[in-house]
Amino acid sequence: MSDEPPKTQDGGDTVATPNPIEEEGRLAAFGAIRKGIFIVPSLITAASFFCGFYSMIASIQNDYYTAAWVILLAAFFDGLDGRIARATGSATHFGVEFDSLSDLISFGAAPAILMYNWALQPFGRIGWMAAFLFALCGALRLARFNTQSSEVLKDKFVGLPIPVAGGLLATIVLLTRGALDLDRAPAVLIVITVYLAALLMVSNIPYRSFKKMDLKRKKPFHMLVGALLLVFVIAQFPHHLLFAITVAFTLHGPVEWWIERRNQPWRDNLLFLIGMGKN
Repeated sequence: MSDEPPKTQDGGDTVATPNPIEEEGRLAAFGAIRKGIFIVPSLITAASFFCGFYSMIASIQNDYYTAAWVILLAAFFDGLDGRIARATGSATHFGVEFDSLSDLISFGAAPAILMYNWALQPFGRIGWMAAFLFALCGALRLARFNTQSSEVLKDKFVGLPIPVAGGLLATIVLLTRGALDLDRAPAVLIVITVYLAALLMVSNIPYRSFKKMDLKRKKPFHMLVGALLLVFVIAQFPHHLLFAITVAFTLHGPVEWWIERRNQPWRDNLLFLIGMGKN
C-alpha cells in the first residue's frame, strides 16, 4: 500500500473535514471558560497563595506578628474559595489541585518557616527537622486527601486538616504577642507542638468536617444571636479566642477517637494510628 496521502480528482491533497460534534464541544467549553465562572474561585485561591508567600517574606524579615496574621487571612480565603466553587457548580480537578498547592504554601511551608525563625532555630537540628517534618507531613496529608476524597466519609477528615495545623502555629505566635505580652512561649513546648501537629496530620484520627453545613436554609433566631455574639467576642479578644478555637478543633479528634476506642487493646489502637489497623 502507498503511504502517500489520498488525492483529490484534481491531484491535490485531501483536507480533513472537522467533526461538527467535536467542534461544537470545543466551542461550548470555550464559551464556558469565557463566562468566568471558574475564574472567581481560582482568584480567591490565588489570594490564599499570595498570603502564604507574603507570610514567608514577613518571617524572613522577623515580622512574626504580621506573618501569623497573614496565615489566618489565607485560611479565610481557603474556606471561601471552596464554598464559592460548590455554590456556583464550578468545582474542577484543576481547582482541587491548585487549592492543594496553595494550602501547601500557606499552611505547610509558611508556618514551618515562621516557627523556625521565631522559636526553633536555637534548637539546631531538632529545630529545623521539626519545621521540615511539619511541611512534609502537610504535603503527605494533602496528597492522601486528594487520592482518598472519593473513598472516605464526606462528613469526616482523616487526620488533622492542614489549614487548622497551620492556624494553630500562627495563633501561638499571636497569643504570645498580644495576650501574654511575651516575645516567646516556652521554646520546648513550641518544639513539641510542632511535632505533634505534624504527626496528627498524617494520622488516621477522624476529624469532623463542617463543609456540609447548609447556610442557605432558614435557621432559628437564637443561632443568629449566637453567631453575632461569637463574632463580637472574637473581635474583643482575638488572640485568646482564635487560639482556643484552633486548640479545640485540634484536640476534639483525638478525644472523640479515644472515647470510641477506649475499650480496644492498645496495640490495635497504635496500629490504627499508623495506618496498619482496622477502624
